[in-house]
Amino acid sequence: MKIITWNCNGAFRKKYKYLEQFNADIIIIQECECPEKSNDNDYKLFSQNSIWTGITKNKGLGIFVKNNILLENLNWPDNNLKYFISCSINKKFSLLGTWCNSTNSLTFGYIGQFCKYLQINKNRMSNILIAGDFNSNSIWDKWDRWWNHSDVVRELNEINIKSIYHEINNLDHGKEPTPTFYLQKNINKGYHIDYFFCYTNIIKKVKSLKIENFKDWINISDHMPKIIDVKDF
Repeated sequence: MKIITWNCNGAFRKKYKYLEQFNADIIIIQECECPEKSNDNDYKLFSQNSIWTGITKNKGLGIFVKNNILLENLNWPDNNLKYFISCSINKKFSLLGTWCNSTNSLTFGYIGQFCKYLQINKNRMSNILIAGDFNSNSIWDKWDRWWNHSDVVRELNEINIKSIYHEINNLDHGKEPTPTFYLQKNINKGYHIDYFFCYTNIIKKVKSLKIENFKDWINISDHMPKIIDVKDF
């Protein structure tokens, strides 16, 4: 099973065809428009087996799967945090899609949103894959904040959920050599802020993980697609 997470940087109705080359089974997309409210019939057809959430119809979070996959919305509570989709895939594992967003408050933005969501739903997170744009990295930890990126990683580790990229490459958070995002589309401003986290039993099944490269994708989005291939899913 191939799974992609990608912040498409808007206008996904014009960009989803770029992903067809991967023949992915599950696609988690940040900054995509609502399929139901789109006037693009091809995009609606592509999205016929999907779940979407967002405040405006033009930019939200979507999970799109092949028609032969059973996709069920679990509707875990989110207390209006932005943005999360909890779902079941073929009744075999849980998938949590995320786009950690800013807030009007100066506190609990980005990784703070996920930290709060984790406190609400931690007891539901077994046999799970978490994927998305976290807008976060350990390099931005602050000494006087208890919900830093590193704190969230530690808390996930305590319930046997780890980052696939870091586990298979034996890397510490904050030491990633491969960016997933380029600020202002500048090759010299690359950061690793998109992640796959999963239950440790799933990591053993990962056949490959790939981050697409700058030159092929920077004209399409400031984020690179991140792709895993998992066996026996």
